[in-house]
Amino acid sequence: MYRSWLPVVLCAALLTGACTSGEPKPAASGPQPSNPPSASPAGPDSSQWAAGRSAPVADPVYPGYGNPAVDVLHYGLELAWAPQTKTLTGTATIQLRAAADVAEVRLDFSKAYTLDGVTLNGAAAGGTVADTKLTVNGSLAKDASAQLVVKYHGTPATVPMPSHRDDVEPLGLTVTNDGALWTMQEPYGASTWYPVNDQPSDKALYDIAVTVPDGWTAIASGTPKSHDGDTFRYTTSVPVASYLTTLAVGQYKQETASGPHGIALSYWYRPGADDKALPYLRKSPQYLSWLEQRFGPYPFDSGGVVMVPSVSGMETQQMITMGLPDYGSGANFTSGFDADLLHEYAHQWFGDAVTPADWDDLWLNEGWAEYAQYLYTNERDKVTAKQWEDWARGVDARLRKQLGPPGKPKADSFAESNVYVCPALMLHQIRKQIGDAAFFSLATDWAQKNRGTTQDRASFIAFVNQHTGKDFTALINTWLDSPTTPK
Repeated sequence: MYRSWLPVVLCAALLTGACTSGEPKPAASGPQPSNPPSASPAGPDSSQWAAGRSAPVADPVYPGYGNPAVDVLHYGLELAWAPQTKTLTGTATIQLRAAADVAEVRLDFSKAYTLDGVTLNGAAAGGTVADTKLTVNGSLAKDASAQLVVKYHGTPATVPMPSHRDDVEPLGLTVTNDGALWTMQEPYGASTWYPVNDQPSDKALYDIAVTVPDGWTAIASGTPKSHDGDTFRYTTSVPVASYLTTLAVGQYKQETASGPHGIALSYWYRPGADDKALPYLRKSPQYLSWLEQRFGPYPFDSGGVVMVPSVSGMETQQMITMGLPDYGSGANFTSGFDADLLHEYAHQWFGDAVTPADWDDLWLNEGWAEYAQYLYTNERDKVTAKQWEDWARGVDARLRKQLGPPGKPKADSFAESNVYVCPALMLHQIRKQIGDAAFFSLATDWAQKNRGTTQDRASFIAFVNQHTGKDFTALINTWLDSPTTPK
């Protein structure tokens, strides 16, 4: 996710000496079969979903979302959208593993939907939705596998975004006045369109199929498969965190291109509404080449961008979701959108391929993507490393005073600027100590060797220390925890 003011042409800031800034309710219950089972029948063989296995942890920032006792391995989503009635109909077939003994299966889900049927391992099960949770009767022993099928329908409803950012919008699946759909859902909006373990530590595989009216298109995260009539299908081979899934439905046009070593790219846009973005979408092969030179091969089978009527942007996996903020016109738009799209592509390495285990470590996403963005814009705008660091230290000092250090973000201040600039400046200190070659080797190995996993501060520190042969523990902890800018 980007912060549109941060790159706002640093050259201008250097010339002027200033930098400008540019809860859930109880849910309705669904139908319950009589005499639901107290324990589930035998579970299915889950070996084909082994790549989706995770080690879920409770999130300390948003403990109301996610269930560390459940490890979802695969989501099979069969969805249908009716724009005239604004009704989403879905069947979610969820392959899961009990990460601990459970007396019932709990996932995150929106009160906006009516449950039309729930089965656990093929047997009818009692299901209710309340307080943003779907609860299904049926106990599972630790490491037991299960198949949960949830059928539902309703009109999607968003939830509030816990942030004070200038580009704050409601989270989750949004219905436009003309019946189109789009979503941005970091940190917990995926539950507005499917039952999900909505926390970053539980990455899973996905197959998504969406049926739409004739003449409409459905775009989702993952690798596109050949669509069948009005049903559009997408799949993943690398696990995805729930906040990195996306869905957009509308009357789109598509352009295709090839990225480095033949990566298939798709750009989905709305004619007239997104014309200003097209020159930058077409630069995607250049963005990927620039990033690959520094961080190694692009980590997925395909990529691209879908444009939506938003004022923000999101690094949704394999299919970036981009809006058109008010950058202004001319050079301001050019520099702003160019930098932000590069930022979202950088996240495919940092945040998507390698994902933080909980929201305390959002800095691990945004610090790397922000630093990549600064490297790009400094090169583009001929800003020296010293000029940038002098500017960034002034911003860092203000952000720590206003928002606190980046290593312990506030729950009501999600993804605010301290988790961007402050850790980017920390990464710059490591680079200065070990040199360019060693730094970019470290960055490449972090993204490539940890592909498909979740990581945290401790594992990052251990990786840096092992990779460099030096002890950076104190430096990293100081930059993440200090209330003032470290010397």
